[in-house]
Amino acid sequence: MEIPLLRYQNLALDQIQSASSFRLSFSDPKFFGHRSLSLFSGYCFPLNIRKWRNRLPHIRCSSVEQELKPRPKPIPSKIDVDEPKATPLEDTHVVKRNSGLCSQIEKSVLYKRYREAFELFEILEFEGGYELASSTYDALVSACISLKSIGGVKRVTNYMISNGFEPDQYMRNRVLLMHVKCGMMIDARRLFEEMPERNLVSWNTIIGGLVDSGDFMDAFQLFLVMWQEFSDGGSRTFATMIRASAGLGLIFSGRQFHSCCLKMGLGADIFVSCALIDMYSKCGNIEDAQCVFDEMPRKTTVGWNSIIAGYALHGYSEEALSMYYDMRDSGVRMDHFTFSMIIRICARLASLEHAKQAHAGLVRHGFGLDVVANTSLVDFYCKWGRIEDARHVFDQMPLKNVISWNALIAGYGNHGRGDEAVEMFEKMLQEGMVPNHVTFLAVLSACSHSGLSERGWEIFESMSRDHKIKPRAMHYACMIELLGREGLLDEASALIRSAPFNPTANMWAALLTACRVHENLELGKFAAEKLYGMEPEKLSNYVVLLNIYSSSGKLKEAASVVQTLRRKGLRMLPACSWIEVKKHLHIFHSGDKSHSETRDIYQKMDDLMIRITKHGYIPEEKHLLPDVDEHERRSFYHSEKLAIAYGLISTADGTPLQIVQSHRICGDCHSAVKLIARVTGREIVVRDASRFHHFKDGSCSCGNYW
Repeated sequence: MEIPLLRYQNLALDQIQSASSFRLSFSDPKFFGHRSLSLFSGYCFPLNIRKWRNRLPHIRCSSVEQELKPRPKPIPSKIDVDEPKATPLEDTHVVKRNSGLCSQIEKSVLYKRYREAFELFEILEFEGGYELASSTYDALVSACISLKSIGGVKRVTNYMISNGFEPDQYMRNRVLLMHVKCGMMIDARRLFEEMPERNLVSWNTIIGGLVDSGDFMDAFQLFLVMWQEFSDGGSRTFATMIRASAGLGLIFSGRQFHSCCLKMGLGADIFVSCALIDMYSKCGNIEDAQCVFDEMPRKTTVGWNSIIAGYALHGYSEEALSMYYDMRDSGVRMDHFTFSMIIRICARLASLEHAKQAHAGLVRHGFGLDVVANTSLVDFYCKWGRIEDARHVFDQMPLKNVISWNALIAGYGNHGRGDEAVEMFEKMLQEGMVPNHVTFLAVLSACSHSGLSERGWEIFESMSRDHKIKPRAMHYACMIELLGREGLLDEASALIRSAPFNPTANMWAALLTACRVHENLELGKFAAEKLYGMEPEKLSNYVVLLNIYSSSGKLKEAASVVQTLRRKGLRMLPACSWIEVKKHLHIFHSGDKSHSETRDIYQKMDDLMIRITKHGYIPEEKHLLPDVDEHERRSFYHSEKLAIAYGLISTADGTPLQIVQSHRICGDCHSAVKLIARVTGREIVVRDASRFHHFKDGSCSCGNYW
C-alpha cells in the first residue's frame, strides 16, 4: 500500500512494522517546500523497513503515548448517496493500469504484429498516466528493434521517463540494445555511461554496436576497459573483437584473439570459428581460414557461407563453387545468403547453367520469394543477356526494395533498351519507391547508351530539384557521354570544366570515347593525357595514348610512351573470349589454335568471311581502343570471331549465341559480327568490357557507340 508522508506521524508503530511493503508519497508541497516539489512531486519509492527501524524511536506518535481509543465511526446518513468512502490511508497519487491493452501489446509482439502493437501503445500515450509492467516495455523494445524505428525508440523512452519507470539491470540492457540496433549510437553511448551497473551483457551490447557501425577503434578501447574490469569475456565478446580486427584489416590482433580463445577453451565455439574464418579471409589469408573451417567440430550454415564468401572475395570463383557443392552434399541447410552468393559467383564465371541450378535450389528450399536472393537473380540475368528472365523474376517478387528496381533499370540500360529503363524508373516513382543516387546513375546511363538526350537532361535536372540528391561525378560522366554521343564535344568539355568538383577519370574517359568515335584527335589526346596523369599505373591509359599518338603521326611521343611502359614493367594481357556450350566453357585467344576442333573452327571462320565480304565487309586496320594491343591488331582471327565460329558449329540453327569478351570489342569485329548475325540468321550477344552488344539482322543495340 502507499502512505502519504504527512500521515506517517499519526501511524502506529506496530502498523508500520507489520506492513509487508508500502511507499512514501511526496504529494504534499507543504512538507518539502516549493523547491522539492518540482523534483519529487508524484514520485514514490519502496521503503526499506530494516533501514528505517533504528530511526523510528525519535518520532513521537501521540496516538501511542496517550493510549487514545480509535475515533468512533460516523453515524451513517439516512440518505443513500453513491459516494466513494474514504479509507483511513487514502493515497493522493493515483496509478492507472490498463492490463487489457498491455496484454494485447504483448500478444501482438509475440505474433510479430509490431505496427499493431504501436497502434495500441498510441492509445496509452494519448490518455497518459498508465503504469506499464516491465513485460510490456520489453515487448515494445522488441517491436522497436524489429521495425528499426527511431521514432518508436524515442516514444518508448519518453514514456518510461515521464511515468517514472525504474528499470532493472535486464531492462537497462534491453533499452541499450534497442538504441544500438536502431543505429542510435550517440544515445547508446550516453545510456551506457549513465548505467549504475554494467554486466557482461552491457559491455557486449555497446561493443557490438560500435563494431556494427564501423567504429572499430572505439570498440577496441572499450574492450580494454572492460578487460581491466572483468578480466574475462565470453565467446560473443571475442567473436565481436575478431570482427573488429577484420574491419581494421589487423591480422596480428586477430591472431592474438585467436590464441586467447584457444587458451580459454573457446576455439571450437561456432561464433568464434565463423568470425575467425571471416577475419582471415578479409585479411588476405584464405589458407588459415580454411584451416579454421576444417577444425570446426560441427560445420554450420554460417560456417559454410563464411568460407565460400572468403574464396569468392579473393577471386577463387571455381573453388567457391566447388565448396557450394560440398555444402550441398553434406546435407547442411542452405539459406538465402548461400544462394545469393552462388548466383553472384555464377555471374562472375558467366555460367548460366550453374545459375539456373542455383535458381531451382532457391525455389526448392523455400526462398523463392526472398528479396535479397531474387534481387541477385535479377542482377545475374541482366548481366548475362537474359533480360526477359530478369523481368520475369522481378515481376514475381511480392516485395521489392530500391536495389531490386536499380538492378532491373541498369539491366535495361546496359542492353541498350533505354526506353524501357525510363519506363521502369517512372513506374518506380509512381509506386512510391524513393530513388537513390544509384537509381539515377542507372537511368542516366540508360539514356546515354540509347541516346535519349532530352529525357536524360530532364531526369538529371530533377535530381536536385525534386529529389534533393546532389549529382555526383558518375552522373556527370553520363551526361558527358550523352553530349559526346551527339557530337557536342565542346559542350561536353565545358561541362567537365563547370563541374562543382575536380573532374574524375570516368569523366575524362567519357570524353575520350566521344573523341575516338568522332575522330577528334587533338581533344582526345588532351583527355588521354589527363587520364595518364590521374591513373599512372593503369595500363589501358598508356595503350590508348599510344594509339592516339601513333594515329596522329606523333611518333616521338609514341616512342616515349613505349619506353615508359617498359620502364614500369607493364604488359597488356591478351584479349580472350569465351562461350558456354553444354555447361562447358570454351576459351579463345586471338589466332588461337589450341582447341580440339581448331580445323573446323577456322574452316567456319573462312566461310563466314567470304559470305560477309559479299555483303560489304571491309577489314579495318586502325584501332583507337584502349583495350587493343599490338598482337591483337596484327591478328585477323580475333578471339570473339573464333568463339562465334565455334558456337555456330556446336549449336542448332536459330539458337542465340552469347559471347563474353574480356576487353572492349574492336571496330573491325563489331562490323564483322553485325554481318555474321545477318547472314546466319542468329542473334549474337557479346558482352565486352563496356556493355552488351545485341547483334541482330545486321545492326547492334549500341548504335555503333561504345
